[in-house]
Order: sequence, then C-alpha cells, then structure tokens
Amino acid sequence: MTKKLIVDHVHIEPMEIQETGEYNLEGLFIRLAYAIDSIGATRVVLDTMQTLLGRLSNPAIIRAELKRLFIWLKQKGVTSIITAETGKDSITRSGIEEYVTDCVLILDHRIVDQLSTRRIRIAKYRGSSHATNEYPFLINVDGIISVLPLSSLSLDHIAYEERIPSGIDELDEMLGGAGYYRGSSILISGTAGCGKSSIAAHFVDATCRRGEKCLVFLFEESPSQVLRNMRSIGLDLEQWVSNGNLKLLANRPTRYGLEKHLVQTIHEIEEHHPDVVVFDPISSFWRDDQSLEIEAMLARIVDYLKTKGITAMLLNLNSEGEYMEHTNSNVSSVIDTWLLLRNIEQNGQKNRNLYIVKSRGMSHSNKVREFKITNDGIQLSDVERV
Repeated sequence: MTKKLIVDHVHIEPMEIQETGEYNLEGLFIRLAYAIDSIGATRVVLDTMQTLLGRLSNPAIIRAELKRLFIWLKQKGVTSIITAETGKDSITRSGIEEYVTDCVLILDHRIVDQLSTRRIRIAKYRGSSHATNEYPFLINVDGIISVLPLSSLSLDHIAYEERIPSGIDELDEMLGGAGYYRGSSILISGTAGCGKSSIAAHFVDATCRRGEKCLVFLFEESPSQVLRNMRSIGLDLEQWVSNGNLKLLANRPTRYGLEKHLVQTIHEIEEHHPDVVVFDPISSFWRDDQSLEIEAMLARIVDYLKTKGITAMLLNLNSEGEYMEHTNSNVSSVIDTWLLLRNIEQNGQKNRNLYIVKSRGMSHSNKVREFKITNDGIQLSDVERV
C-alpha cells in the first residue's frame, strides 16, 4: 500500500532552549523536505508553531524565518495549514503569523448558560471575496465538521403546484378543497389543550397512508406517550413506526445548544429522507436572551426544508392572554399556511375553535370553525350562533 500520511513528532522542551546569537529554521526545512518527498505530499500541517517559536524573543528573526518558511512551502507546491494560539492583543500570541499567511481562520469556544459553542470566522483570505461573519460549527462523532451560517439560504426554491391532504376532510375544504401545498411550511399555534398535536397527528397519519415518509421531532413528550395519546383519538401511528414510514425523535431543547439541534435536525432529515417533517413544539426553544438566535435557527430550518421540497409543520404554544396572532419566535413571517386554534368559554363550557390566519397561493376559508376531538378523530363543524 502506498504511503499517504507521515506524522512526525518534533520534541521541543522549552526549558532546554537557550537563545544565543543568530538562528534560523534550516533544520525544520530539511526535516520537512524529507517527509514531503518521501510520500509526494501535497498537504502539510504544522501543529503548532507556538511550540517552536514560543521561547524565542527576536520578532524580526521570527518574522523573517516564518516568511521564508511559507515561501519555501509554496515552492514545494504544497498547501499548508499552520496552527497558533490566540494572543492577548493580537490574533496569534507572537502577532506575526496572521501577517505572512494568505488565509487566517479564527476559532473560538464559548460557554453561555452552561452550553458550549464553537465558532469560526475568516479574518482574511487574500484574493478572495469571503464571508466576514462569525459562524457556529460542530464536530460530530465521525469527525465531520459542520459550519452553520446564520443567514438564510437564497430564495430560489421551487413552488410546487401539488396539493396534499391534511388528514381532516373538513380542513381540506377550508384550504381551497385540496389541502396544503407540497413543500410548503405550516404553522399551527394556540394555547395549551386546544388540539395542536392532534391536528398534526392527522397530517402524519395521512402522509404515511400515502406511503410517504414522515419525521417528527418531539420536544415535550416521549414517542411512547405520543403513540398512546393518539390511539385515544382513533389514530394508530405505531403501525407506521413499525413499517419505517414514521420516525419519532424526542429531545429536550435544553439538552444541546441551538447549533447542535440544527445539525442533528439536518442529519436526521438527510438520513431518513422524509416527505414531511413535524416539530412539536418550536415554542419549547424560546428564551428572551436568545431570541435572535432562535429566529435564525427556525428560518434556517424552514429554508432548508423548502429547498428539499419537504413539507414542514411547526407547532407553537401561545400563552394564555397574549395576542393570539403572534408567535414568540416571529417565525410566522416565513410561514405559508397558518392555522390558529383557541379555546372559547361559551354557555358554561369550553369549546375549541379553528381558523386560517393565512394560506399563501390559495383561496381559503375565512370562517371560524368549531372542532371536537372524538374517539374517531377530529371533527370540524360550523360555529353555532347564539
């Protein structure tokens, strides 16, 4: 087998170094030349230059030798990566490497509210029009690095004409008689106990009955609990789990940082290849001190699903007494269809109502419909006038 990698450990003991007179890196050049030529290397990594230069005090010589090193590496025709430790008042501790290199990447590791996040920024890249923002990145168990731009994707996704049923005939009638657009984003919001998860479960069941795949992200209930609860309204979702059409994934929002949730979501979507994705509920992520980050994450997810032609359903819990046509995450602006559910006290009882706030690209009902959750599922009816 042809050798493709050489790992050479250069032992340097700081206590053994004594600076005297002139010095250079000629010995390092000889050692590198042997390693490069022995396998025909095209990539070289020096980790870290700080170990080599940390005990030397003459910046003029250090700068001259580093510049000579980089010129020598270019003459050898290799692409080089050199790591360095962050300095107090400069990008690197010696404050020299960033000036003589072509590209500088700054890595940072922060802990906010006991959750750690790695971030990356391109400080410079000669000859290139590069992004200048700071981006979160993750390293998974397979060593794959995922960089997560906070800006949304370009708005060039396909708008599908195909319609897919909601799983509730009366709701399909309200949606122009044919249901949701494929590849659209759907928001179901309302207060606790108004039936958001039940409406989503009907959509999941209808998706699986068509032989399509559905992926559900749960943030407040376990998969077992959801399957049990849906059986009480006549929906056997367990059969779809068994045949592989439905996958339920449960995680507390506080288990990971937002960036890792985003990476895990994309990873599961690319592995499962679903036609429909449900998030129940997105309001579990909400925190006042992370409002912008949460909005960016949700917008990123919605954009990503649209580019894949995947229909997305997001559930949001509204607080009692707040303005109903509002979501904490402000995700409603990127949503195509918005269903609002609410509980209304009337004639000594609490009734559930539903209406469509908006549904882009279709003629939809403006009626408020009453609905009941029965042993045979959800039933919609006209509101009785008193």
